[in-house]
Amino acid sequence: MKIFTNPYTILLSVLLIVSCKETKKPENTAPEEQVEVVEEKPFVLKGEKVTYTADTLSMQGYLAYNENATEKQPGIIVIHEWWGHNDYVRKRADMLAELGYVALAIDMYGDGKQAAHPKDAGKFAMSVMGNIDVATTRFNAALEMLKSSEAVDVNKIAAIGYCFGGSVALTMANTGADLDAVAAFHSGVELPVMPKEGLKAKVLVCNGADDPFVSAESVVNFKKAMDTLNADYKYIAYEGAVHGFTSKDADSLGKKFNLPLAYQQEADEKSWQELKTLLENAFAE
Repeated sequence: MKIFTNPYTILLSVLLIVSCKETKKPENTAPEEQVEVVEEKPFVLKGEKVTYTADTLSMQGYLAYNENATEKQPGIIVIHEWWGHNDYVRKRADMLAELGYVALAIDMYGDGKQAAHPKDAGKFAMSVMGNIDVATTRFNAALEMLKSSEAVDVNKIAAIGYCFGGSVALTMANTGADLDAVAAFHSGVELPVMPKEGLKAKVLVCNGADDPFVSAESVVNFKKAMDTLNADYKYIAYEGAVHGFTSKDADSLGKKFNLPLAYQQEADEKSWQELKTLLENAFAE
């Protein structure tokens, strides 16, 4: 007896068998691993007034940091111009917080005192720089205030300053202060304590090439002292820039008091970039 088989029936049977084999799940297949995605919180600037004491004198500071930071961050002391602790130095503290640092804009005069005239500013500045013990005491009080913040990595500390503040920062580094880096902007370099053995910090000085307050002789002497120590430093003189080139208030103050002060955007931006590089390198070690 002959059996006739429809070829379409055979094809359908083969397809069904193959389909079943392909869809059959392998036994003991491990479940897919679950990858936990941690969402990074946005930057939230926290700026708060702080009070601390140097001897018995009350000092008024400003602490800026990222409120959403989950890890301790390097700390930066920011020292004001000879005008005193003002909006400008607090702005710089905010800018450093945006870069991932905890910044303390400090008070070197006490009680947040500010000068309204260059004559008063000069007197205030000399009362500090004319007595290195006073300057050191006030700087160290601010340093301890910064280190007391739970947000700060106490093993990574730097100091920056403007004008008078730059001279303070450089002087403190020269006394052997435990700082990873120091930066000075439109700052004198003829200091009450010149560079000597014990200098630990990487040093950056950003000045205007046409700043009449910074003599060529003082720059030569500063560089010579740093070179003798084989210090890690960089000195930059920006062409066409005069004193106060980082501050937008310099133009109006220069006109008001007939002083060689002027803002220069290019020097301001380039010097800020130099600071960023300095801090990144200093804290990477």
